[in-house]
Amino acid sequence: MTGAGGVSRRGFLTGAAGAVGTAVLMPRGARAEGLAARAEEKATTASPIRLGMASYTFRDFTRAQLIGYMKELELTALNAKDAKDHLPMDPAGEAQALADYQAAGIRLHAAGVVSLAVDSDEDMRPKFEYIRRAGLKVMVAGDPKPAALPRVEKFVKEYDIRVAIHNHGPEDKLWPSPLTVLEAVKGMDARLGCCIDAGHTVRAGTDVVEAVHAVGPRLFNMHMKDLTDFHDKASQVAVGDGKMPVRGIFEALRAIRYPGYVDLEYEVHEDDPMPGVTKSFAYMQGVLAGMGLTA
Repeated sequence: MTGAGGVSRRGFLTGAAGAVGTAVLMPRGARAEGLAARAEEKATTASPIRLGMASYTFRDFTRAQLIGYMKELELTALNAKDAKDHLPMDPAGEAQALADYQAAGIRLHAAGVVSLAVDSDEDMRPKFEYIRRAGLKVMVAGDPKPAALPRVEKFVKEYDIRVAIHNHGPEDKLWPSPLTVLEAVKGMDARLGCCIDAGHTVRAGTDVVEAVHAVGPRLFNMHMKDLTDFHDKASQVAVGDGKMPVRGIFEALRAIRYPGYVDLEYEVHEDDPMPGVTKSFAYMQGVLAGMGLTA
């Protein structure tokens, strides 16, 4: 029998017995020093993966309901979208939303997806103002045309805001894969990068673990979801019920020292998402625990 951490019962017992035997044979002082060194090593090498919520998961629910669900999940990290009244674009509505989140102990770390489809200063500037008013450093962006990237880069420099272009799978003729984004922003300002959507990435035929390594420091946000069929968008399930290599993704994020968040974007059962959302977070937390990390 093998557990979630990939260690068999026999291997575990053998290893445990060996550890006990070594501890008995080792002098008390050396034993204490060894334990302290291992504890210190674990503390210094552990690189926690931070879990958050993409508010689009609750797109059919109000901000008050979203806050209630976040409290139920004991989750404080939110990537908010202008859906329902989650984070309105107008300044007054945005200010009220930010006040409500602060009062509830919820911290925003990104906003999006924000459409940058219109290649004009008049359309883009208000979007960057929207992010700056929220005190955020990451805009998850959708649909900028490749020819518009120099304009996006201009605003990135002016506002000191990182733009994470979101890939949307094979249906997206502009940005199907994070590797498409990476190729387009190569040589541009380092604050232009990717939001890797795990589900859309695998549907585009891209290995999501390899994509994390390839994007590296240009990875500013990640949307997590799971599928039972990597060719079928409609096969989305709770994280852990499909084929997504969740542990491999987390290991890759740890290897590149990813400083951002892994935001659950659960797009099915939109009228009653909490069962799947709860199951997804429990699974991801379990994977992290198996890696010796805490969520």
